[in-house]
Amino acid sequence: MKALTIKEPWATLIIEGYKKYEFRSWKTNYRGKILIHSGLTLEKDMVDRFKEYNLNYNCGYIIGEAEIVDCILVTKEFNENLRKINSLVYAKSNHEENFAWKLENIKKYDKPIPCKGKLGLWNYEGEIL
Repeated sequence: MKALTIKEPWATLIIEGYKKYEFRSWKTNYRGKILIHSGLTLEKDMVDRFKEYNLNYNCGYIIGEAEIVDCILVTKEFNENLRKINSLVYAKSNHEENFAWKLENIKKYDKPIPCKGKLGLWNYEGEIL
C-alpha cells in the first residue's frame, strides 16, 4: 500500500481531522488510499502553535490512513479560503506549498505501527492490523 511520511505536528493534525490538505512542492497524479506515516522529525516551533489542541505525537509510526482525492495548484485565493476555514492550521508553514493534496476518508489507527519512513510516496510492505 502507498504511504506518505509527514513531519509532526502535521501528520497528527491530519489524523485528528484538523487538516484536510497536505501541502507539497510537487504534484501527484496518484489517487487512492495512503497510509499516514508520522516522521521522526518534530517541528518544535510548530508544536507550540497547536498546544491548545492537546495532541499526542507518535513519531516513527504509521498512525492512520487517508484517501488522496485531488491535487490542487495552490493560488493566493486558495490559501485565503483555507485560512478562513482554519487560520491556525492553514497559516504559513516552513515548507513550500505549491500543491495541496486533498485528503478524505481519514482514519486514525488505534494501534500505531512502528515503521521507518521514506521520501515521497512509498510502498509499505508490512501488515496493517
